[in-house]
Amino acid sequence: MANVITDATIDYVGILAKLELTGEEKEQAKADMGRMLDYIDKLNELDTEGVEPMSHISAAANVFREDVVTNGDDREQILKNAPGCKDGMFKVPRTVD
Repeated sequence: MANVITDATIDYVGILAKLELTGEEKEQAKADMGRMLDYIDKLNELDTEGVEPMSHISAAANVFREDVVTNGDDREQILKNAPGCKDGMFKVPRTVD
């Protein structure tokens, strides 16, 4: 199947991509897009009967770990680095009136 990419299609894609293409770049883009669509048509010719659809090319699974606290409560140590503290919290300059 021959795919024909028009100048209007290239202009529209250029607008969507916020690109300003020269005449030569538009011609190159038309040729490139035509080749891509021809390749997709070629893939459509493959026999996929009995092939299950998949969402990933490899078997992916989430790996979870136990959420364990390892550093403990070092509040006093941390607050030693603060420029100021009050009631066990960092004291910072007011930023909002």
